[in-house]
Amino acid sequence: MRRARGATSAELTALQAALAAEHAAVYGYGVVGGRIREERRTEARSAYDAHRARRDALVREVRDLGGEPVAANAGYALPFPVADSAAAVRLAAELEDRVAGVYSDLVRAAGDERRREAAGALREAAVRAARWRGGSVAFPGLAERAGTDAATSGVSATPTA
Repeated sequence: MRRARGATSAELTALQAALAAEHAAVYGYGVVGGRIREERRTEARSAYDAHRARRDALVREVRDLGGEPVAANAGYALPFPVADSAAAVRLAAELEDRVAGVYSDLVRAAGDERRREAAGALREAAVRAARWRGGSVAFPGLAERAGTDAATSGVSATPTA
């Protein structure tokens, strides 16, 4: 596998994890959009669009580093049933928490410009999570501080059958 100058295996692994999280977030926001109340639909659409844009940028970055971008699954297991708007809001906050966690890992693994981009993505996810939740957490993106496992919160990376 060829890699661009300065890229490490850990950095490429973290980029792939971020890409997988973005795939799951795009899927999850499809569910959110189907259940969210009208007055929050624009917010959900904006988040959906932001995650699609990040996903597409990550695909390009992984390819630029000589990797094969991880593909989206056909479906993802949701962490709980999403039968109404309240559950959709809760899912949106969980999605953002998960995305913040993987971007936190990318911040640790990356250098220079990619680190700045990852920090910006972490910040955006934390802000969206706070808006959905109605409050923030002390250390967004750091599961060990927040008391959750960022790798398992939100939409699972496990495809549905």
